[in-house]
Amino acid sequence: MPQAESKWPFRWDLLLRYRYIETIALWEGRLTTRHLCDTFGIGRQQASKDINTYLREVGIDNLEYDKYLKGYKPTESFTPQVTRGLADEYLHLVARNNELLNMFESLSLNVSNVEVLAHPVRDVKPEVLRPIMQAARQQRRLDCDYVSLNNPDREGRIIVPHTLVYTGLRWHVRAWCEKNQEYRDFVLSRFRDTPELMDESEHGATGDVEWNTTATIQITPDTRLNAAQREVVECDYGMIGGELRITTRGKLVPYALRLLHINPREQLSDPTAQQIIVANRDELEPWLFG
Repeated sequence: MPQAESKWPFRWDLLLRYRYIETIALWEGRLTTRHLCDTFGIGRQQASKDINTYLREVGIDNLEYDKYLKGYKPTESFTPQVTRGLADEYLHLVARNNELLNMFESLSLNVSNVEVLAHPVRDVKPEVLRPIMQAARQQRRLDCDYVSLNNPDREGRIIVPHTLVYTGLRWHVRAWCEKNQEYRDFVLSRFRDTPELMDESEHGATGDVEWNTTATIQITPDTRLNAAQREVVECDYGMIGGELRITTRGKLVPYALRLLHINPREQLSDPTAQQIIVANRDELEPWLFG
């Protein structure tokens, strides 16, 4: 929880909106009253008041109005006041859409008997994420530097992003890669410097056949478990007729299996260790890594 939070004597609903103002302005590079109106169901007059109050009492000199953008943008001296300035704050805001309350920690809830494990934060800078988001929304080419395990030295790439993906452990962007002439996944934390926006491209999400193809994962209890044990597992996972069917994009099948802690190519010697298996592994073979 950010230390700055305790010094603001705002009601939680106001703090919620101020955090939203700060998050959108920092990570998208453009904030308008429409953002607040659509998200919180308030009028334009209230939205303008919220922005002006933020500028006057919270984030002094953090935002400036840009007549060309027709909105507010972060100044060079922008300093987070009611957020931590982490990419995860924005990315989870996008992922949860209308479930905004889940990402904020200022609600009056008794959590003394709740413990949540947090995964390591993979740092992404605003100047990296902003052009990626803009390119994705405008279907534009992006000139960027990228590193990978196969190419640890930064390498220039021109990509056309179309969708941000959260796998449960990290964020990546699905994009057309001009070098490899195919759609690929690019991990956000592996971009270097500031990507440069270029012209529009014909390679958008509609052209990503693998992305637009769905696949169904059939999960069942490990067949080596006895009947009573299988019944326990079926109840755990809410299975119907002894199986759980998960439909997702084909390219997301490996990530879905990782969230379930399943390696479809390896069977553990102890059936109680993994408890569940993929019943239709052959059908999913085209989507599996390696």
